[in-house]
Amino acid sequence: MSLKENIGMVKEGLTAEEQFFEKAVVTEKFVKKYKNVMIGSVVVLVLVVAGNIIYNMNRTSTLNAVNRTLVALEANPSSKVAQDKLASLSPTLNDVWLYSQAVAHQDLKTLNSLQKSKAPLIGGLATYEAAQNSQDKAKLEAYAQTQGAIYRDLAQVQLAIILMNENKIADAHEHLSMIGIESPLAPVAKALMHYGVK
Repeated sequence: MSLKENIGMVKEGLTAEEQFFEKAVVTEKFVKKYKNVMIGSVVVLVLVVAGNIIYNMNRTSTLNAVNRTLVALEANPSSKVAQDKLASLSPTLNDVWLYSQAVAHQDLKTLNSLQKSKAPLIGGLATYEAAQNSQDKAKLEAYAQTQGAIYRDLAQVQLAIILMNENKIADAHEHLSMIGIESPLAPVAKALMHYGVK
């Protein structure tokens, strides 16, 4: 090898080393500049993952406790301890449990107390059941006029039957005519208008 070739190889070696050191310096500057941001990002990521794991564990534990409490309530529906525990673990599910028991036992007091329930549908269903069990025309009519009432048509039929028993035929016809033809109760309303209310 000639001296020129040796010098060329040395220059190439130095150039490669210079590039390596240059990149190392640039990387070092970048790390120094964004060190706090990178550490903060890692800490935030670790906290988010740990928080998610803890949340899921807590949620699973609560669900298991609620399930055990419901099993205990099914075995002994009059257990005040289990009822209080369910109320503290899941107020919404407690309202559902109270509603099911109130309907089964026709407990008007409990149904009236559940009318303000925050559980989806329970307030409306309790309002209907209380009005239906008490045969209160004003409550049934108020329920039937409620926006989104599930048993609206059934309340109209019940109102019509109450009015039929009072010989208020025109009012009964009016309530039955409020039931749409697409309602499952339309045949019942039609039959009542034809046979029951003349």
